Amino acid sequence: MVETNSLDELTATPHARPFEAGDPAVIRLQLDAGEQVDPHTHPEKQIVIYVRSGQLNLTLDDEMFSFEAGDIVRFDGRTEVSPRAVEDSEALIVLAERAE
Repeated sequence: MVETNSLDELTATPHARPFEAGDPAVIRLQLDAGEQVDPHTHPEKQIVIYVRSGQLNLTLDDEMFSFEAGDIVRFDGRTEVSPRAVEDSEALIVLAERAE
């Protein structure tokens, strides 16, 4: 079975899921400049974030990193993460089962 969807047609903010169920989970994150997602973890997952547009500051545990359109980052979901948009931003997030 093949599922398709257009990220540009998803309207829910700040999170939208192009596929309702299944693993890996795929989420489109859209934040306006200055918006932030509270610190949280995904302990059973490996996380990949691809910044599609804008600029995001990601606080990972106690360290901040800055990413802009075209950047991709991968980290263990046990890491506490909090994204904040420096400017209007959109990112594609993939949460996959962490391999031990």
